[in-house]
Amino acid sequence: MLKLLHSQQHTLLARPMASMALRSTHTAAQKIPKDLLRELQATRPTPMRDEFLGSNKLTSEDLEKMDIGQGKHHVPETMGDRFAYRLVKTLRLLPDTYFGGDHYMRAVMLETIAAVPGMVGGMLRHMRSLRNLSEDNGWIIHLLHEAENERMHLMTWMKCLQPSVWNRLLILGAQGVFFNSYFWLYVFSPKTAHRMCGYLEEEAVVSYTHFLDAIDSGALPNGPAPPIAIDYYNLHPTASIRDVVLAVRADEALHRDANHHLSDRIAANREDIIADMKALEHQELKVKSPVH
Repeated sequence: MLKLLHSQQHTLLARPMASMALRSTHTAAQKIPKDLLRELQATRPTPMRDEFLGSNKLTSEDLEKMDIGQGKHHVPETMGDRFAYRLVKTLRLLPDTYFGGDHYMRAVMLETIAAVPGMVGGMLRHMRSLRNLSEDNGWIIHLLHEAENERMHLMTWMKCLQPSVWNRLLILGAQGVFFNSYFWLYVFSPKTAHRMCGYLEEEAVVSYTHFLDAIDSGALPNGPAPPIAIDYYNLHPTASIRDVVLAVRADEALHRDANHHLSDRIAANREDIIADMKALEHQELKVKSPVH
């Protein structure tokens, strides 16, 4: 009898509390500034490669045909290049030893690190633009987009596994060390920082190729792709994990080429990307409309 009374009291108390929580949530939603609400409703993460921005849903065949320059490598030319290359090769030994064939957890760790350089570089260039009272000339928006793209990779793989407490602590420590190290490297040598990121992405392409090999050999099951990846990459509704790996690897190839290019621009003292872009557009216009 006492248990029944206690249960009834608990139910009577729970109903008004749930009602209050619902009203509180509704009130909070009503207080969202209209422009903030409009921005959030209209904004969504956007892929970086042209292939993912079309109107047609991409199939496995489409993804296989994408030219990613597999095996592409920038040969180190300067002392800074050699330092960046050797550092990346040394750092690769850690995940190779610890994760082995655990490709999902390896991908999660990789993306928690890979999303750092773009944010650090974008932040530092943003601050420099403010200090110098000058335009950024095209760098910030690309670097922040790169960081977002890598974060979307992480959000995708998190739909496929739940890291252990130990691995979460490992991620926390690795990110803290890498963020601070890359921050100071970018402060003192942006050229070397971008070269290092280019080599990191070369290794990412290799890692995702191994991921594909594991699926193709049957060592890993090829299950359905997470909805977040299907939506982000504009994949066919029947897309598989293998399709997602192909798409992510294509992104890493883009970051590889972009960061090596940015490092080359710094070395050539040609950091004004917008000026070169406008010159290229002007040249293309002249070709299309020759003067008679």
